[in-house]
Amino acid sequence: MPHDSENLPLSGLRVVEVSSFVASPLCGLTLAQLGAEVIRVDPLGGAADHTRLPTAGNGTSIYWTGLNRGKQSVACDMRSPEGQRMIQRLITAPGDGGGILVTNAGGRKWLGHDVLERIRPDVITLEILGRRDGTPGVDYTVNAAVGFPFLTGPADYPEPINHTLPAWDIACGFYAAFALTAAVLHRTKTGAGTHITLPLENIALSLAGTLGYLTEVQVNGTERPRTGNDVYGTYGTDFVAADGSRFMIVALTPRHFRGLVAATGTAATVEALESALGADFTQDADRFRYRDVLTALFADWFAQHTADRITSALRECGVLHERYRTFIETSASPDVQDNPLFAELDQAGVGNYLAAGTAALFDNRHLHCGGAPELGQDTTDTLTRVTGVPESEITDLVEAGVLGSAAQG
Repeated sequence: MPHDSENLPLSGLRVVEVSSFVASPLCGLTLAQLGAEVIRVDPLGGAADHTRLPTAGNGTSIYWTGLNRGKQSVACDMRSPEGQRMIQRLITAPGDGGGILVTNAGGRKWLGHDVLERIRPDVITLEILGRRDGTPGVDYTVNAAVGFPFLTGPADYPEPINHTLPAWDIACGFYAAFALTAAVLHRTKTGAGTHITLPLENIALSLAGTLGYLTEVQVNGTERPRTGNDVYGTYGTDFVAADGSRFMIVALTPRHFRGLVAATGTAATVEALESALGADFTQDADRFRYRDVLTALFADWFAQHTADRITSALRECGVLHERYRTFIETSASPDVQDNPLFAELDQAGVGNYLAAGTAALFDNRHLHCGGAPELGQDTTDTLTRVTGVPESEITDLVEAGVLGSAAQG
């Protein structure tokens, strides 16, 4: 159901989401957590992501329910003219906060901005594309095309390695939420709608340029090396403790590096190294250049101490550090169990678990939006309320197979 509170930042907005997978649903989830009414529209039986892994024991997708918390669900045969017209009416229904579409279902003319604009001139549409020319692309193919797999993995490994986090999808989802909010502000000031296209490829290329990966090639003609777990451009790497625990250490500033030297009791040796090498370890470049020598020096101290002793010493000396943990360990840790970011959620088909709210705190509180709906759960109520179409007409379309409802199974 719609948010009841009028105090949430985006309360009063109504967003229709025709989407699947990560970027577009994450945009909708972000807006829902901030108070927007988000209506996800799926084809009958669900989109391609409706049963995506991981799943609960009964087959319910943990992935799908996680990305669609706080939304309403409308199911529709979007190949039928009647279904298309109903979704158009849903998107373009009157009201100051309505007339907003986010989708990654490209190539559907009936969802095009020019078509919707003729029905509601101030409509805002955001279409997430794969590649900038409109051809398909997903996080993993975009990532392959940009270059990051050749920087990921061990320094001496010659083949590309994909990272597991769909970073471009995530960045795209958040950017999409920001772009839609900007368009809403623009409409509030001018009364004009906006047609936004957001290629996933552009997200990756933009950030690769902003962070210097592309710029250094253009300016210097060189490409940064693959460095494994070593942090590029400063000093940071992983160490193994006496009990087998592994730590990630980052000496991002001279102060952090002095703390690491103090914790490991290597001040005299480090000073001698600086003198012998003609190095200045207050400089990022020298800490990075001589990282192998420094790592060999520090590794001996880590190998002689347990994880608890290492944690205590590094914390006392102000060193940026963390012990590597599995998801099982993280889930059981106070970072999850005692963190107000998470709230207990009883999700239909999944069970009880701790679900994250907004990462940001608004007036010292995280915002939570409730669980995900069943597919088609809100078809009749939402379409009747938003479009003004009589319930009897909606019921007839459900019986005709144009619309779907949770009651149909």
